[in-house]
Amino acid sequence: MTANPVSVDSTPSLISPDVPLDRSIPAVPLKLGIMASGNGSNFEAVAEAIASGELNAKTQVLIYNNPDAKVVARAERWGVPSILLNHRDYQKREDLDAKIVETFQQFGVEWVIMAGWMRIVTPVLIDAFPNQLINIHPSLLPSFRGVRAVEQALAAGVKITGCTVHLVVPEVDSGQILMQAAVPILPNDTSETLHGRIQVQEHRILPRAIALAAKMYQ
Repeated sequence: MTANPVSVDSTPSLISPDVPLDRSIPAVPLKLGIMASGNGSNFEAVAEAIASGELNAKTQVLIYNNPDAKVVARAERWGVPSILLNHRDYQKREDLDAKIVETFQQFGVEWVIMAGWMRIVTPVLIDAFPNQLINIHPSLLPSFRGVRAVEQALAAGVKITGCTVHLVVPEVDSGQILMQAAVPILPNDTSETLHGRIQVQEHRILPRAIALAAKMYQ
């Protein structure tokens, strides 16, 4: 692990493995499908990495499940088609995931990125993209799995938390870790301030981890 400055404050962070992007850029453009439920800042981080040439990829389509998700506006700005698959319209998780798989296949997606997707996925989706389904989670896994991970870390009184990019397996937040960034918890942190600093690191490591995964599994 090597120290890296945080872009919005002076708090140091640690990224591991700290692989320079120029050593992990895929030779063949990756065809990405992104899943998001909310604001979409990680979608934006991936889009910016692609635009700057730091990630050799194209986002084929965005799938979102919340009709009010702000990520849709981001997708429009970047010219990425977006598809609403409202989970409330499906009786079972497997039915939703089957539609997600069908949609991604229609758009020629090869790598699926869960960038703030607030639904548990099933083997229907996982098995359709073996070792090519990636999630980002706001803790240093295996600590604080599941929902409200930032609040879990604050309640536990730990001094360091962070974020993790990992492969998705049926057990929630338990797949192979691709990359992590550690973030110190400050004495006066709230869930909002801590989550804001964690997001800075999420935006940093997600494009790198996608490139690293492609090098490992392509």
